[in-house]
Amino acid sequence: PATVYLVGAGPGDAGLATTAAVEALKTAACVIYDALANPVLLKHCPPDCENIYVGKQAAAHTLSQDGINQLLVDKARYIGQKSPNGRCIVRLKGGDPYVFGRGGEEGEFLRKAGVPFRTIPGITAGLAGAAYAGIPVTHRELTSTVTFVTGHERDRTELSAAAIGAASAISSDPIAPRVNYKALAQLGGTLVFYMGVKNLPDIAGQLMAGGMAASTPAAVIHKATLPQQRTVVATLGDIAAQAKAAGITAPAITIVGEVVKLRSELNWFEAQPLFGQTILVTRTRQQASGLAAELTALGANVLEAPTIEITPPDDFIATDAALKNLAEFDCVVFTSANGVEAAWRRLRAQGLDCRAFAGRQVAAIGPATHEALGNIGIVADLMPEEFVGEKLAELIIASFGKGYANSLAGRKFLLLRADIARPALREALLRAGAQVTDIAIYKTLRPAGLPAEVLAALEASAIQWITFTSASTADNLYEMLPKHLRAAVQRCRRLSIGPITSQALRSHDWPATIEATQHDIPGMINALLGAVGQA
Repeated sequence: PATVYLVGAGPGDAGLATTAAVEALKTAACVIYDALANPVLLKHCPPDCENIYVGKQAAAHTLSQDGINQLLVDKARYIGQKSPNGRCIVRLKGGDPYVFGRGGEEGEFLRKAGVPFRTIPGITAGLAGAAYAGIPVTHRELTSTVTFVTGHERDRTELSAAAIGAASAISSDPIAPRVNYKALAQLGGTLVFYMGVKNLPDIAGQLMAGGMAASTPAAVIHKATLPQQRTVVATLGDIAAQAKAAGITAPAITIVGEVVKLRSELNWFEAQPLFGQTILVTRTRQQASGLAAELTALGANVLEAPTIEITPPDDFIATDAALKNLAEFDCVVFTSANGVEAAWRRLRAQGLDCRAFAGRQVAAIGPATHEALGNIGIVADLMPEEFVGEKLAELIIASFGKGYANSLAGRKFLLLRADIARPALREALLRAGAQVTDIAIYKTLRPAGLPAEVLAALEASAIQWITFTSASTADNLYEMLPKHLRAAVQRCRRLSIGPITSQALRSHDWPATIEATQHDIPGMINALLGAVGQA
């Protein structure tokens, strides 16, 4: 059989998954994952990996524990026969598989079935959730002990047959409650309860009945480490009522102890500048991830709606001919990072590299294009202060022709652009007398549809901001949205990268709420931070 990896996905924030967890996912033939495992981690899986959701939420179980156990064995045997080349099965579990994760039960079942397994620990929510709420579970001045407790004890419907059998061997009543609340109350220190929201009134009541003071600080943390995290702080006597009033539901952890007092000093996660803001990013799939990562690092909850797909042109005849003869041109002009990357792929396909640009001037429309050139070893000679085609044309004319009429006569320019690029740059160069070889080095297409989560969020008015990085992102989003949701965009605040994009937004009756004064991604982020800070 193939080896099964019992992998801890961490508490929610995908960035807290371990390197070992990611490496296991990269070789997985099948991933069987829980509700608390962040599905973003599945992006590390090979394209042919089979992903099976077996989440268990409240009473809605997609598969019983016995069913999950058997599924692991069946998949291990099948993959072992089909792919005897080291592909594995990953059982991806929220938090740590051996901390209230039932990983022990699954490991026992696998061993008895003769299936090899390995365990990759994960950061448990009791530690990470506390840290993200600004609560240290231990503190030299307050407590040196921490106890992890399940707030949701077993009932017979949730136990696997194997677990009931094992428990029966050591207890006459394998379903009897095992948490001694009186002992916990006397123990003191920090108590961390998992899965206890539903039973919070009973938990608090039993702790107080056992002697714990009703004034003991307590906190409930909902969706810990995620952008949707919410924290309620109260006393033990009042925490259940306060959590209910705040609408706290599972998943959540509860922390009881003097360390909760430190939250007022150590709360960093919920104090981030974009915390609580849900932002829809509209770019290509690859570029959206980069912007999303920057916004997430500032505390935002980011949804990605790729509205552009980058594809090769119908043929490379003109592109290859131009790149083979770069020496014929005075200047090569790039109007996007995508254009740089497309040119680099064609250069490498012909056995060429950045040395092909030797002796040529290179112009970039803005910082992202400038950076993309730098990544392939080329330093742009020209970049305008305002990142639009008209300003780049002015800079080129001033640099090559000293600004007078027909001053570019005899000069040859290679313009590598998207198929839908505006003609302003080309036309300005032609008016100045230049010879322009204008090549659409890549095509931009409109994707077939938007992710279901994006449509649902717009329907629920759950998005505060939408970012637009080009006119095509605005045009394509308009066309991709069902008609009744186009009005939902008007209810969101709209962040535009610059005047051309803002013009496109106005044409759809979506005027930009804010337009970045610096027309690039850092400029957009600065504009967003300023707007949110003033709100």
